[in-house]
Amino acid sequence: MNASLRESVRDVARPQIGEPVIEVRNLTKRYGRNIVHQHLNLEVRSGEIVSLVGGSGSGKTTLVRQILGLEQPTSGSIRVFGKDTSTLDADTARLMRSRTGMLFQHGALFSSLSVFDNIAQPVRELGRVPPDLLRDIVMLKLEMVGLPCKHASKMPAALSGGMIKRVGLARALVLEPELLFLDEPTAGLDPHSSDEVVELIHTLHRALGLTVVLVTHDLDAMVALSTRVAVLADRKVLVAAPVEEAATVDHPFIREYFLGMRGRRALQALPPERRAKLPEAALASASIGVAS
Repeated sequence: MNASLRESVRDVARPQIGEPVIEVRNLTKRYGRNIVHQHLNLEVRSGEIVSLVGGSGSGKTTLVRQILGLEQPTSGSIRVFGKDTSTLDADTARLMRSRTGMLFQHGALFSSLSVFDNIAQPVRELGRVPPDLLRDIVMLKLEMVGLPCKHASKMPAALSGGMIKRVGLARALVLEPELLFLDEPTAGLDPHSSDEVVELIHTLHRALGLTVVLVTHDLDAMVALSTRVAVLADRKVLVAAPVEEAATVDHPFIREYFLGMRGRRALQALPPERRAKLPEAALASASIGVAS
């Protein structure tokens, strides 16, 4: 990571929570007879990091795709930056996309393009940019995600898993978005690389004042980063609250996810004032789990 960037935000608080950036109301999504979401509601405010968690098939990625406009809901409404995504004309939709960035689960780099060209692609799609300016933009984003500029000429096949994530993140940030979507940013990484990516997201959130929607199964990343956790189960958002509050909801998935051994251990990373709000069972079970 760029050490100077990390140092510059060491004492900076999380961005102030502001107005709603995403408003999902009464959303239903069907594929034939399969109902993925039914009367789902979710709100994300500016400055937040909201983690979407849920079991396999709960529709986390499907929800993100609908928010991004890549899929249309069967019914209900989605508003992003105050605009109904179902009524946007082509120019407004293009502008909306330039205000959002997306890091896909496995990086989704173009294998036939160099690191430089992968990061530059969104800028080139917007129109002609002078080569010198484009180079400065790409190199700045590489530096921002902690990669030396010498990697710009490499092909994706020559990169490690952690480096692929960083290049994907640089591409997601290249248009200076206000809203960032991260799909399993730590998936497939070793613990050290995972910790580095979490620290990078933490730093960029503060440095850039981003609003982040994080899809993850990584309990440690969720606890470390989330302003709130939105739990998807039973085709809806059961609860959207700070993790210590979400863990108190009496539901089979929440008990399994937050109060299982891995969940209990992850929750111990919360600061004492937040840990004190956890249900008593989580605290008692965590001490037993760690001792064993």
